[in-house]
Amino acid sequence: MSILFYTGLLLICGLLFGRLAKLIGLPNVTGYLIAGLVIGPYVLGIVSFEAVDSINIVSEMALAFIALSIGSEFKLSYLKELGITPFIIALIQGVLAIVFVTTGLVALGFDLSISLMLGAIASATAPAATVMVIKQYRAKGPVTRTLLSVVAIDDAIALVAFGFVVTYIKTMKAGGDNIVMSILDPFIELGVSVLIGVIFSLALTALLHFFKKDSNRICAIVGILFAVSAVASYFEASSMLACMILGAIFVNISKDAVPVFKIIDIATPPILMLFFVISGAKLEISLIPSIGIIGIIYVVMRVIGKVFGTWLGAVVTKAPETVKKYLGWTMIPQAGVAIGLTLVVDKVLPEYAGQVRAVILCATLIYELVGPVATKLSLKKAGEISE
Repeated sequence: MSILFYTGLLLICGLLFGRLAKLIGLPNVTGYLIAGLVIGPYVLGIVSFEAVDSINIVSEMALAFIALSIGSEFKLSYLKELGITPFIIALIQGVLAIVFVTTGLVALGFDLSISLMLGAIASATAPAATVMVIKQYRAKGPVTRTLLSVVAIDDAIALVAFGFVVTYIKTMKAGGDNIVMSILDPFIELGVSVLIGVIFSLALTALLHFFKKDSNRICAIVGILFAVSAVASYFEASSMLACMILGAIFVNISKDAVPVFKIIDIATPPILMLFFVISGAKLEISLIPSIGIIGIIYVVMRVIGKVFGTWLGAVVTKAPETVKKYLGWTMIPQAGVAIGLTLVVDKVLPEYAGQVRAVILCATLIYELVGPVATKLSLKKAGEISE
């Protein structure tokens, strides 16, 4: 069958399973993931490995739109209202997730190198599922506002932490070659990502000045967004961070930001649905029994680190009571960035790649199925979902 057939099948199944999930009180995104899992290569095999890989460009497209959407939450007026609260919460919960996972694994006798790598990856949170739940239920309130900011900052923390961990392990193995450059690498990557986002936000603003029709504007947005992702990848920068910066700058300098993001909200649902169905198809459910103690420690200690760290950050910043109680449980989902970092392990430290990949993929399966439900329940208890 052609790729168009499989794409259509994935969309229809996502639609049906999303409705079933909604009928039993689960977020749509959980239905999308289960749809992909059921018809994907690891369960029924209706959609093959080759078909899933051939549609993989959709994942890059979706992540770009998700990052843009998160960036759009960084309005200066909004940041002044929140102050430094999201930054402190993001930093504390990210660091504690690293500390809890690393300490738990080392205490049980696992190698320091693999413990540090899994600890650094533990700090990453998946913004995609979180954004989908917020959009579906039109959640509004202090927890939702803080969550969007914290998630946006969270992945930058994970990238820096992972960069330092890889640098440390490589230095220990190689005897200290070019240490200064290795330490600077994570900061250079972040700096290049920010620069790309800034340049293309100015280009988008200029372009939209000449195009007023919605049809033309969506073409301009898609063109610029895909260019940002491609350029960031070419320079080995973070395409997600670059797209976030694009959204953050654009929303603050353009008078057209509000109508433009309304156009994006209308145009992106099929791409986002496909992204989650494809993500579900990639979840290898047979891996779960194979992860053993190391996987259990990772899954449990990461959740404890996130929940406790978020609570502690909220206490330090004197955030509202609902933020203290419920924000941590919305930080459970993990997918794109974490899986991407396992690919980096493949390249730079291949001897650890197999075990790291198995743990992260199993954890992703658990987090992506449980995380959206936990996010919905937390936002509902916080009184930010009216359903």
